Amino acid sequence: MFHYTKEVTMSVKEAVEAVESSLKDESFGVLWNLDLARKLQDKGLDFNEEIVVLEVCNPHEAKKVLEESMLVSYFLPCKVTVYTEEGTTKIGMARPGKLIEMVDNDELKKLALDIENRLIGCLDKVQ
Repeated sequence: MFHYTKEVTMSVKEAVEAVESSLKDESFGVLWNLDLARKLQDKGLDFNEEIVVLEVCNPHEAKKVLEESMLVSYFLPCKVTVYTEEGTTKIGMARPGKLIEMVDNDELKKLALDIENRLIGCLDKVQ
């Protein structure tokens, strides 16, 4: 699968706060927090689910992968999404290991899998 997604037992707001806290443990910071549902509604569109997109980055890891290939900049920063679907709150992300397969570089694959595993570990701390 290209993504990792899990259900949680909290509101979107609570899940966003928990994800942000968990990411700090792995030195990932949130660069941008986009309330996509609100943005759609502000544009006059009827959208009834909640969705918050967090753009996250660990600067040391970003430097490593960019030094390996600037093509990786197309995938940065990583995105973690918190949303509702039919009354259930979910958190997830595109797997860096899957995205990086599009760049033919074994060193990048190792780095991406390490980042992926650390991000999944952060999401798994959120209940």
